Amino acid sequence: MNSGELDILLVEDNQDDMDLAMHALRREKLANNIFVARDGEEALDFLFCRGAFAKRSFEHPPKLVLLDLKLPKVDGMEVLKQVKSDPRTKIIPVVIMTSSKEERDLVAGYDLGANSYIQKPVNFDQFRETVKSVGLYWLVINQPVPAHSEQKSVGAGV
Repeated sequence: MNSGELDILLVEDNQDDMDLAMHALRREKLANNIFVARDGEEALDFLFCRGAFAKRSFEHPPKLVLLDLKLPKVDGMEVLKQVKSDPRTKIIPVVIMTSSKEERDLVAGYDLGANSYIQKPVNFDQFRETVKSVGLYWLVINQPVPAHSEQKSVGAGV
């Protein structure tokens, strides 16, 4: 990864969905640096710079987390809860991308601080277009909090 910069943390255990998402993001040149975590525990270790990722720095968080809900070890809702409840990671945009049609998952996701909730399309072309749109919005169109402002709000206990 170039100078520690990471565009996307993709948290996905389904190989087909991971391949499709990676293909869409790279094809559209939306993300150069993508890290894939295959379960919730690995995602949390990566985000919180612990375990195998202890040498990572909080200074270079991903610009976007694409999070599946149905994950081994630690489910997506718990990952979301921990990310959004920690001042060091709470401003990272988290987009839930799941096959779940459960209204309770949708409500719980937003209650825990998800920035967006997307049901994965079953159709290949629709899935690719959805990932492209998500990447375009969060990595190109959206204006993130400036890095210097993040430090001030964290230090102020906001």
